[in-house]
Amino acid sequence: MEKKKVLLGMSGGVDSSVSAILLQEKGYEVIGCTMQLWEPKGEPKKEPNTAMQDAKSVCEQLGIPHYTINCHEIFKNKVVDYFVQEYKNAKTPNPCVECNHYLKFGAFYEKAKELKCDFIATRTLC
Repeated sequence: MEKKKVLLGMSGGVDSSVSAILLQEKGYEVIGCTMQLWEPKGEPKKEPNTAMQDAKSVCEQLGIPHYTINCHEIFKNKVVDYFVQEYKNAKTPNPCVECNHYLKFGAFYEKAKELKCDFIATRTLC
């Protein structure tokens, strides 16, 4: 029987790392994925993005593939700009609702379909 595939949102932190281990122990084929939400400004940093490096390192240690999705444009346009505009209009926006819609169940879900995953698993992505 072929293992069911899970695309797991990886932050490089304890929660997503433990989630990867637990999913592996339950018999799933786990694929790690990190969303790049911010575009580096100005001079390229000499040090790599620590969270992405941590996520990649955890995936390497667990023997699972790791992907990065560049989401900085959609994050800025659909989440950050929305928040700023609503706040300017004296409203109390909930950016997580927009983030879930466009990123978790948008870009992340599309990556899962591309990789032929059966499930997605996340703690939170925003």
